[in-house]
Amino acid sequence: MTTYLKRILNARVYDVAEETPLDPARELSERIGNTLLIKREDMQQVFSFKLRGAYNKMAHLGAQQLARGVIAASAGNHAQGVALAAQRLGCRAVIVMPVTTPQLKIAAVRARGAEVVLHGDSYSDAAAHAVALQQEQDLTFVHPFDDPDVIAGQGTIGMEILRQHQGPIHAIFVSIGGGGLAAGVGAYVKQVRPEVKVIGVQTTDSDAMARSLAASRRVELHDVGLFSDGTAVKKVGEETYRLCKEYVDEVILVDTDALCAAIKDVFQDTRAVLEPAGALAIAGAKAYAAREGIRDQTLVAIASGANVNFDRLRFVAERAEIGEQREAVFAVTIPEERGSFRRFCAVVGPRNVTEFNYRIADARQAHVFVGLQVANRAEGLAIAAGFEAAGFATLDLTDDELGKLHIRHMVGGHSALARDEVLYRFEFPERPGALLRFLSSMSPDWNISLFHYRNHGADYGRILVGIQVPPGDKREFKAFLATLGYRYSDETGHPAYRLFLAASPEEAKPAPLGKGEAREQDAKPARRSTAADRAV
Repeated sequence: MTTYLKRILNARVYDVAEETPLDPARELSERIGNTLLIKREDMQQVFSFKLRGAYNKMAHLGAQQLARGVIAASAGNHAQGVALAAQRLGCRAVIVMPVTTPQLKIAAVRARGAEVVLHGDSYSDAAAHAVALQQEQDLTFVHPFDDPDVIAGQGTIGMEILRQHQGPIHAIFVSIGGGGLAAGVGAYVKQVRPEVKVIGVQTTDSDAMARSLAASRRVELHDVGLFSDGTAVKKVGEETYRLCKEYVDEVILVDTDALCAAIKDVFQDTRAVLEPAGALAIAGAKAYAAREGIRDQTLVAIASGANVNFDRLRFVAERAEIGEQREAVFAVTIPEERGSFRRFCAVVGPRNVTEFNYRIADARQAHVFVGLQVANRAEGLAIAAGFEAAGFATLDLTDDELGKLHIRHMVGGHSALARDEVLYRFEFPERPGALLRFLSSMSPDWNISLFHYRNHGADYGRILVGIQVPPGDKREFKAFLATLGYRYSDETGHPAYRLFLAASPEEAKPAPLGKGEAREQDAKPARRSTAADRAV
């Protein structure tokens, strides 16, 4: 612990880094009932904290090591830090980046004179390739997180926070990918102010550190979510795990919707647009304050980066309302009888309707897809109960991925032609030509009867496909799925699909979620929302 304190105090970061401000988030603070201070690492010259650790590491290299050149693997922000350090120190830099890295980050690295090699779908894939290139070209590897000098460089953020705010601090929230930032901040803060909590934040689909700490050993994930690309790490570092185990009080998990809401929160307070990984700490602070019910405490969240592709903001804006729990989405079945629509409108009341999709199903009933602006999640649950009390069968789709991503854009009725249809949701890394490759892999013997694809400005594409597979072809179809190479989920039994899109109204009676063959190739079974389960 003392060793890291000395390393941090003597870190050589201020040749390139600035002491960033600790700004109050006034609107968000008022909303959560606590003072939230944001450490603005998005204001560094590479728009991320990563230049601290990269430069500190490279500044400690010998002349011969610098002369040979350096290599790094990174999803973007560490890459920019290494490229900047190499530019300042006058050495060659080779950066291996996942092919899913936002173009903004790739262009920024190349602009600083570094050589970019694109390889793999995640940091872990890129890192393995970087190790091979290091050995081939006799380069010095600059690790993005599992290195004492890198950790010490990141730890200077903790040093600045305690110097900038000398009053009481309840907790400091830190995003975690490989763990370098949390390890460095934790090592410093716990030595100087041990009463201050250090809380890590990860996404629900990239939670390697949370799982490792729970298992008391480093756990490697089979795959990671790509929305928060800056923290998409399959296995945390050995040294960062050791330090986080000792100095991080807990790790909070947040989902994509919460991240999108946090990006919007920071924008409203600062007019800065953070990348998903950059907003992780803010999302974690909000979740912690709500969970603990604390009031009038001081919380600090590190805004770790702002390297976001502009087109991704389309997806962020769409999901922020749900992430803020300001929108609730329902599938409501209304009898085709006099006065029923009036009763429906009475339940909706004066609330703002964000979306309304309707098509008559038959002479007896209609299925409506409706989005409503709400104050919080509790209001959404109350509305669902109100629909049920009025005699309308209701599915609460607010927390349901299929409903939010696809069904809301496809409500249009049943087709008698879609016999033997199975419904599958596929995910694949988004890159040029990926959609065409997907289509070319489909068997010409099976007719595609439904297809929905929307570019969300994210790092992975999502497709909903209806395929007519005769009963005799089931085994062949299973074999096809096993060799396809994409993550998939069987959504044939999903109640919203059966209500709005199934082959005929007779097949539209909702079935309990999870009774189909829902699974993901080489992944865990697709998770269903408890809200939808309760509604069914």
